Amino acid sequence: MSTVTIDSIKSRERVVLTVLPRKYNFLMELLQNFDFVSVERENTDGDTREEIMDNLKQAAKELKLVRDGKLEGRPACELLNEL
Repeated sequence: MSTVTIDSIKSRERVVLTVLPRKYNFLMELLQNFDFVSVERENTDGDTREEIMDNLKQAAKELKLVRDGKLEGRPACELLNEL
């Protein structure tokens, strides 16, 4: 199930809707068509899009340093064992 939280700006009320995953996109599209509703999607993982992009850029830089021999890499099996 997916959840949608609706907050009221003035009355500080909150409504939490539990929606079937197959109907989530429909509900979000419906809400966006109301001129009195502002839809802001939250990243449930806690990372913003900008943070994800920054992390990917940093990973690419580190990979280049490893390939150039300026930074020591680690075996993939070691990484997988951490997970």
